[in-house]
Amino acid sequence: MPLDLAPAPQGRRSGRRVALRLARRDIARHKGRSLLIVLLIMLPVAGMTGAATLYQSSQRTPGEIVRYELGNTQARFSVLPVPSADSLQDPLNDGVVASSSGRYDPDFQRTNPADAIPAGYEVLPQRTLTLTTGVGAALVSLPGREVDALNPAFDGKYSLLAGRAPRDGTEVLASPGLMTRFHLAFGQEFTTSAGTFVPVGTIRDASAADSNSILYLKAGQAPADLAPGPSTRQSVSYYLVGPEPVTWQQIREANSEGVGVLSRSVVLDPPPAGQRTVPGSQLHDNTPVLVTVYATFGLVGALALLEVGLLAGAAFAVGAKRQVRELALLASSGADTATVGAVVTAGGLWLGSLAVAAGAAVGLGAAAVVVHVVRSTGSARLAGLHPDLLLTAVAMAMGLGACLLAALVPARQVSRQAVLGALKSGRAPAPTGRRTTVAGVVALALASGLLMGGWLLSNSTNDPDQRAEQLPVVATMLIAGAVAAVAGLVMLTGWLIARLTSRTRWLSLSLRMAARDSARNRGRSVPAVAAVLAAATLASAALVLSASQQAGLRDSHYWGALENQAYLPLTVDQPLAADGSMRPPVHIDAGVLSAAVDGALGTVQWTRLITAPASLRNCPEGPADPGLPALTDTSNCLLFSLARPQANTCPTTPVGRVVDPGDWRCRGSMVNEQPSGRAILVGGADDIRAVLGCDPSAESLAVLEAGGMVVTNPVFVRDGSVLLQAQDVRTQGPAPSGPGTVPSVVRSTSLAAAVLEPVVPVPYYGVVSPETAARLELHAEPAGLLVQLAAYPSEAEADAASAAIAAVYRQPGMAFRAEPGISQGSQWMTWSIVAAAALITFSAAGITTGLSLADARTDHATLAGVGASPRLRKALAGSQALFTSGVGALLGVLAGVVPALLLVLSTDMRTAVDIPWLHLLALVMAVPVTGAVLAWTFTPSGLPLSRRSLA
Repeated sequence: MPLDLAPAPQGRRSGRRVALRLARRDIARHKGRSLLIVLLIMLPVAGMTGAATLYQSSQRTPGEIVRYELGNTQARFSVLPVPSADSLQDPLNDGVVASSSGRYDPDFQRTNPADAIPAGYEVLPQRTLTLTTGVGAALVSLPGREVDALNPAFDGKYSLLAGRAPRDGTEVLASPGLMTRFHLAFGQEFTTSAGTFVPVGTIRDASAADSNSILYLKAGQAPADLAPGPSTRQSVSYYLVGPEPVTWQQIREANSEGVGVLSRSVVLDPPPAGQRTVPGSQLHDNTPVLVTVYATFGLVGALALLEVGLLAGAAFAVGAKRQVRELALLASSGADTATVGAVVTAGGLWLGSLAVAAGAAVGLGAAAVVVHVVRSTGSARLAGLHPDLLLTAVAMAMGLGACLLAALVPARQVSRQAVLGALKSGRAPAPTGRRTTVAGVVALALASGLLMGGWLLSNSTNDPDQRAEQLPVVATMLIAGAVAAVAGLVMLTGWLIARLTSRTRWLSLSLRMAARDSARNRGRSVPAVAAVLAAATLASAALVLSASQQAGLRDSHYWGALENQAYLPLTVDQPLAADGSMRPPVHIDAGVLSAAVDGALGTVQWTRLITAPASLRNCPEGPADPGLPALTDTSNCLLFSLARPQANTCPTTPVGRVVDPGDWRCRGSMVNEQPSGRAILVGGADDIRAVLGCDPSAESLAVLEAGGMVVTNPVFVRDGSVLLQAQDVRTQGPAPSGPGTVPSVVRSTSLAAAVLEPVVPVPYYGVVSPETAARLELHAEPAGLLVQLAAYPSEAEADAASAAIAAVYRQPGMAFRAEPGISQGSQWMTWSIVAAAALITFSAAGITTGLSLADARTDHATLAGVGASPRLRKALAGSQALFTSGVGALLGVLAGVVPALLLVLSTDMRTAVDIPWLHLLALVMAVPVTGAVLAWTFTPSGLPLSRRSLA
C-alpha cells in the first residue's frame, strides 16, 4: 500500500513536547553551562529591575508626602514667594510656584499665613530658627525648630528614636546628627545662642536625614527676637488639626494672598490640569527631563541585554556543538529539521524563563534591602519601596527575548547539518556567511538611517518647545539605531575577521596562527568577538553619557570662586552700639589673617590680597535722602556693575525655555548673578591669574594698561567697549527686562574692553588697573584675602579654620567656607563607572575566551601531539584572546560612542558634550591585554591524555 506522507495529527505539538523534554534533560546534564547562561541573563534583568525600583523609590507617593510632611494634620500654611496675586502653587508642593502670569505688582502685599487660616481648626505652629554654638573661638551655625514634635498630630512626621520626651524648659530633643557632631550624650548640657539646654532624646524627621544637626525646642524655650532660619518661607509654618479638609479653592484664594498651603485632601486627590493654571501662563513641562532619563536608561539597558544575549549565544553555540551527535541521532530517527532546532531553542526558553524570573526577584529583593537600609539609617533619599511593574515587565521580556535569540542562531545552524556528516565527524561545518554578511550590511544601513534620522529630527527645529515634543520619538530612533548598529557589526564580524587575517605574514607565529584559526573556526571566534563588541559598546556608551552628565553639572554649577578657593573679607561691620548707632567698620590685617589660616590648615597653597571698589557699608535703609551722598567716610551705598546691551539678552520662548542653551549670550560669568561688592577687581596680571585661573593674553594686558577693562564675559561688550555703572542701592527703578526692580544708575562710564573668559564662570565682571580705578573714583581698597587650598577641607578642618579666623575677626560668627566645585563627587563617580564598564567588558572577554579555549581543546591536543611546545600553545591561547578581544573592543567603542553622542546632542545635555578619550583609550588597550594575559595564564602547560574520538 502507498506510504502516507501527510503530517501526523498534533505532530507539531508532540514535537514541541519532545523538544522541551530533551532540552530539560540536557540542562540537567550540563549544570555548569546552564548556570552560566542563567547568570548571564539574570544579572542585567536584576540590574534593570533594581535600578528602576530604586529610581521610583526616590519619588514620593502622595501618601508618603502626606505622612512625611503633615503627619496626622489636615494642612500646612506658610509663606509662598509670589510676585503678584496671579500665581498658583504646585498642589503637591507648597513651596513651588507652578503657574504664574509673571506680572510684578509693586503694591502686592502678602498676608501673614496666621491670618489666612480658616476657622474651626486647632493650630500647631512650627518656627524655624538659626542657632549658634561655640567651637573654640568660633560660633558654628545650626538650625533649630520650635515645635511640639511629639504631639500625636505629628505621628508619621516626627518619631522618637531614643531617650525620652522633655519634662521641663531646660530639656530638648535633638537629631542624631547633632549628637554625633558635637559629641553629646543624654543629660549633657549644650549651650546655644538660644540658651543652655540638656538633650534627653533623639528625634527623626521623616522628611530630613538623621545626619542633619537640628535642635528641637518647644514653644517658649527660644527668645522671641531670635534670628529666623534660612528658608524659602518665613520662619513660622502653621499646621491645622481638624476634621474638615482644606479644598483646592481655598488654596487658590490663599495663593492670591501670598500664602502656600499643603493640604492632605488635595495631595491625595489633586485637581485636574485645567484648574492648575492662571490666565496667561502655562504649566511647567517636565517631560523632556523624564524622557532624557528614561532614554539614557533605555539605551544602557538595551545594550546590556544585547551584550548578555551575545554572551549567552556563545555559550549556546559551544553547547550546541557538544550536542551535535545527540541531535543527529534524533534526526536520523525521523525528527524533522524544526524539531531538531527546537531542542536548542527550548533550552533557551527554559533557561530564559528561569533567568528572568530569578532576575526580577533578585532585583526587587536587592532594592527592598537597599530601601530598608537607607530608611533605617535615617536617610531621606528613598521615600519607600515602589516597584516599577511596567519597567520590570519590559526588562523581563527583553531578557527572555535575548535568551531566545541567543539560542536561535546555533539552533538553526545545528538543525541544518547533514545527519551523515554529523554522525561522521561530530563537528559543524563552517557557514559560508554570505547571507549573514548581506544581512549585516542591511542592518548597518538601517542603523545609519535611524541614527541619522533621529539626529536630523532633533535638529529640524530651533524651537525648544517643539524639540521637547519630539524627544520621545528621537530617543526611540536613536536607541533602535544603536541596537541595529551592534547587530550589523556582529553579523559582519565573520567577513571582517577574514579580511583582517588575509595579511598576517608579518606577524609572529602565535599571532599568525591565532588569526588563521579565527578565520577558519568562525563559529568559535565570531561569538567571542561579538560578545566583547557588545560589552565594549555598553561600556563606551555609559562613559560618554556619564562624562556628558558631569560636564552638564559643571556648567550649571554656581562658582563662588575657583575650586578649593576661599574668600575672606578684610572689612567687616561691627554690631550696633547700645544706643542703636552704627560703629565704624573693622579693618583686618591681611598678613595676620593669612598666618591664622595657614596655621589652622596644612593645605594652603597661597594667599593673595584682593583689591576692589569700596564695598557697601552702613548704608541706611529706606528711601534715599537727597542731602546724604551715596558715599561718605562711614557709609557707602554705591554698587558697581556692567550694563548688558539689549542685543545680548538671552533669547527665551514664551514659556521660559532657553532657545539655545549653547548660545554665548546665555552662558558665562555674571549672566544671571546679582553683582557683589567684589564683582569688579582692581589689579594686574597676577590678580587675573589668581581669580580667573588663566594667564592674561597680550591684548588684555594692553587694554588694561591703556585704561580699559579685562572682561570675563563677552555679553557685556558692545563695539569693543563696556558700560560701567554706579548704582545707588537706596533708590529703585524698574528692571530692564522682566518683573521686579533694580537699583537706579547714578553714573555711567564707557571703557575699552578685552574679553578673557575664566576657566569656570566665577562671579566677577572683570579687572581694571589701579590707575583706572583712581581715574573713575572707584575708591579702591583692600577687599579680601583669597586663599587657595590644595584640597577641599573636611568638616573638622573647616571648623578649625573658622575658629582661627574668628579669633582674628574677634567676631565668632565668621565662618571659613571654600568653593567645593563639583569634582568632589564626580571624579570618583566617573572612574567608578569606568571600573564597572571595564569589569563588564573584562568579564565578557574572560567568558568568551574560556568558551573558546574549551571548544579549542581538541586543537591544542593536536598541537601537543605533533610536538608543539607548551610555550607555543600558551602563546597561541593568549594571541587568540588578544585578537578577538582587540577587534571586539575597537568595534564596540565605535558602536557605543556614536549613538551615545547623538543622544546627548539631541537632549538638554547637548551643550555639555564630553567624550572621555583617555578612559576610552584605557578600555580599548586594557581589555585585549587583560584577556590575553588571562588566557596565557590559565592555559595549562600539559594536556591530559584523552581517548581517541570515534570516527
